[in-house]
Order: sequence, then C-alpha cells, then structure tokens
Amino acid sequence: MDKRAPHIATAREQPIGKRGYHHGNLRAALVNATRDLLAARGPQGFTLADAARKAGVSAAAPYRHFTDRDALMRAVANEGFILFGKRIFTATSEHCDPREALAAMARAYLGFARTEPGYYAAMFAFPKGDEALPDEEHDAAFKLLISTITSILAERRLPEQAAGPLAFRIWSLSHGVATLDAIGHLEYSAMSAEQILVDGAMALLAAAGQPPE
Repeated sequence: MDKRAPHIATAREQPIGKRGYHHGNLRAALVNATRDLLAARGPQGFTLADAARKAGVSAAAPYRHFTDRDALMRAVANEGFILFGKRIFTATSEHCDPREALAAMARAYLGFARTEPGYYAAMFAFPKGDEALPDEEHDAAFKLLISTITSILAERRLPEQAAGPLAFRIWSLSHGVATLDAIGHLEYSAMSAEQILVDGAMALLAAAGQPPE
C-alpha cells in the first residue's frame, strides 16, 4: 500500500491544555495531541515540542515515554490500526455474502479516513520496514480482506493464491480514493467516493482470472 497519508488541513489545532495532567495520563495526552497535530498539519508539520505544548506539558515531558517524535507517531499509528480493525470487523459482521462484506469494508475504510484523519496519517507515515511493529491487531483488517477475497474467488473456482495480490490492489485503490477524497479532488465527480471505491473493488474482482487483452 501507499504509505503516504493526505495532509488534512481542516482539523482544529486548539491546545489540549493541562486537563488534569498527572502521572499516569501523560502518554495518553501526548498521543491525543499528536493525533490532532497529524490531522491538522500532516506527518512532517510538527515537532515533539509542538506535541508537548499542545498536550500542555513541558518540552522534556514526552521523553518519559517516547525516545523521539517517530516513537510517539508509532504509538498513534498502533492505536489507529487497532481502532481501524474494530471498525472494519464491525462493518462486515452482519454480512454473510462476501461481496456485501467487501463493499461494507470499502465504505468503512473511507469512513475511517474521513473521521480519523490523525490516526490515518500516522498509520501510513512510515516507509515499509520502518512502520509500527506489526502484531495480530495491526494486521487483522488486512487478513480479513484477504479471507473475504478468498471466499469470492472460491465461488468461481479460482486459486486462493490470487487473493493476496488482489488484496493489495484493492487496498491501493482504497488509499487512493481516500486521499483524493480528503483533498477535495472528487468533489465534482459524477459518483460519490464510496461508489467509486466499491465499483472499483468489484471491477478488480471481476477481472480476476480473465486472460489479459
């Protein structure tokens, strides 16, 4: 997938302030502050001192939990992947038909990018190999995407090995649509971003197993 996240310029940047800061909630305050800064300024638009200022703590305070700005961003990314996985599973939980589940997954992906721009920016801020350490929760949504595609391919007696490449194509499409939607380039499209994404995913699936022209 594309690891570059859109710069979302519409988020508010008001300081979080010293909301009862005490030992025990510093980490959460810094993560929340960084999520807001990512949404407003993008991954390269702030410093660790900016995050501390927004959280209402001293410039030295972040070092109690994080070695540097990237470590703090990775913490935001990890929280984002966990929340993202929950949103995807919730969106697909009531769909038995894998095509309906895939469409629900696509809409949930776009919805997450819209409503959680800070998390979304952190999740795709690092190049491959330098991102937040993967774990079961980190990879859960992508594994669900592969299994859903595998079910659709099985109905057509297509090899399950094709599911992985298809998953990356659909993920790339999802990120592209979400990025264009975030910066307003789809505003005058004849279709909604949701429809572009769902139709595109279904077109990729329909083309699977077909000989190249």
